[in-house]
Formats: sequence, C-alpha cells, structure tokens
Amino acid sequence: MSDPSRTDDDTDLAATSEGTGRTAPEAGLMGRLVDRAGYIFAAGIVVAAAILLYEVVMRYFFDSPTIWVHETSVFLCGLAFVFGGLYCTSRNSHIRVVLLYDSFPPWLRRIADIGISIVSAIASGFFAYAAWHMVMRAVVTPAGTIRLETTGSAWSPPTPALIKIFVFVVMVLLVVQFLILAVNYARGSHRSAK
Repeated sequence: MSDPSRTDDDTDLAATSEGTGRTAPEAGLMGRLVDRAGYIFAAGIVVAAAILLYEVVMRYFFDSPTIWVHETSVFLCGLAFVFGGLYCTSRNSHIRVVLLYDSFPPWLRRIADIGISIVSAIASGFFAYAAWHMVMRAVVTPAGTIRLETTGSAWSPPTPALIKIFVFVVMVLLVVQFLILAVNYARGSHRSAK
C-alpha cells in the first residue's frame, strides 16, 4: 500500500524514470524543435477527426459520401503515430522497464542511459536502413523512373510512398536524437546525475 502521508507533490519525478511532461534537457536543440513540431502533428489528429465528422455529415445527411476522407485521415494519423516515437524520445517519456532502473544509484542510471541511447541509435539505424529500401521500392520503378506508390483506390493518392518517406526521415532523426542524448548523458548533464 502507499504511504497516505505522501502526496503526488512529494514525488520528485526527476529522480525517477517518469517523464516530467517537458522536453528532456539532454535532448538539446533538436529535442526542443521536435517538441514544437509535435503541435503540427497534434493538429493533424484534430484535422483527421474534423474530416471524419465531415464525411459522416455528408454521407448520412446529404447522401453524398466522399472518396478521400478515409485515406486522408489514415494518412494524417499515421504521420502523427510515426512522429510520436521521435517526440517521446525527445521528452524522455518512452516506455521503459523500471523494475531495475529506478533502484539504480544516479551514477549507474547515467551509465544505463548512455548504453540505452547507444543501443537505441544502432537499432534506429538498422530501421532507417530497412526504411530506405522501402522508400526505394515505393518511389523508384524498376526502370529507374520516379513514380510514387499509390493506394490503388478510386482516389489513389500517393500516401503509401509519402508515409514510407516520412518513416525513413523520422528513423534518421531518431538516430541523431539518440546520439545527442548519449553525448549529453556522457557529459554528465543527466538530471539524475546531479
């Protein structure tokens, strides 16, 4: 059971693995830029909801369904979900197994953070490499001409190719962000090392 005399205000989130709801200082300028860009993708979710509402009204009140709403809303939400990984990394709010981490002393947390950042950068690099191959198949034809992959629907927008390009860009940015985090953790700027 929890201690009834303690309140949530007594918990020092900076001394635990819990995020503080702000960009991690170790994320640097890139983290702050990613944090700001998050508003654009959050707006994309709102736009997706608005156009879905538009589709419902057009379909059920005016008997005039659209051919573009479903694919557009999936595209906008997909962009936001892909960007979410980079956003969580810059805020240090990604999922972490805290069973051991929270019991570590500050110096060991710092070493763990450096190691986690390096391993994550390597993994993101492998994913970026795989995403590059997806992009090449989605953008370049076997004959070598540029033609964006489409959905194949009646509207047939090039959203599959655009999403794959975006995944590649985000994976490259994740590599950079994890390297920035590793360097800043190694310099001792980690909050728990203070």
